[in-house]
Amino acid sequence: MRTTESGSRRPLSFYILAGFFAAFVVFLYGPMLTIYVLSFQGPRGGLTLPMNGVSLHWFRALMGPQRTGDFVGPFVRSLALGLIVLAATVVVSIMAGLAFRRRFFGANLIFYTAVASLIMPGLLIGLGVGLMFQITGAQPAWWSSALGAQLTWTLPFGLLIMFAVLSRLSRSYEEAARDLGASGWQVFRHVLVPILSPGIIAVAVFAFTLSYDEFPRTLLTVGSQNTLPLEIWAMTTNVTSPALYAVGTVTTLISFVLIALAIGLILSIERRRLRRAVISRGASD
Repeated sequence: MRTTESGSRRPLSFYILAGFFAAFVVFLYGPMLTIYVLSFQGPRGGLTLPMNGVSLHWFRALMGPQRTGDFVGPFVRSLALGLIVLAATVVVSIMAGLAFRRRFFGANLIFYTAVASLIMPGLLIGLGVGLMFQITGAQPAWWSSALGAQLTWTLPFGLLIMFAVLSRLSRSYEEAARDLGASGWQVFRHVLVPILSPGIIAVAVFAFTLSYDEFPRTLLTVGSQNTLPLEIWAMTTNVTSPALYAVGTVTTLISFVLIALAIGLILSIERRRLRRAVISRGASD
């Protein structure tokens, strides 16, 4: 058995858990890797291995409305909706997180009411929002009814993340800034936002990915113009080609790029914070 740095042998449970984790990774990413590979099939390729040629044919087929369905329109709508949900979730989460730092009447009721939407089935929420728009005579659309339905899903997660971040924030930083003459807006901009920036980025990434992939809450509220998940679902009923695999590859690539940008931004903020700490420490010495 392999030994640890301290010289003791690893227990049998370590290898059992390591094997279980490896099996989980294979089960999770194995089918995805197969989809990525099959998306590069030739024009006569099928849905299973072995591959029939190698090309970018099915990626080019996504760039216009063909028998594979319209990819560009739903993608643009999903991207725009995700950015709107991102902005609304970040703003409301920050404001709510700061508000809940002080006790006020009805705080628990408001909190549990907001979080209750997490345990409700998404289809029921979408059905309720759709019925409300029909009763009021409003036309459902991705930018109105679908936006509201998705916010019932993203806002509770944003609140929970922001509450966790703010619970570790010491009030001494704000008090020190106020003692130096900073106004409330200056404290928020120059003290709170830099400290909370990793949590804000996490809320933004969470909100965008939840909105970009959301299906049940959007199904009955999107109106006549599909978002990308709904278009993919529609494609599965009438398309039997690697175009579906190409859609999966493109959307996964976008998700990985978003995650990489978020991690890079967080690391950049941390390096800048450490650099400022070193400079201020040198100045004080």
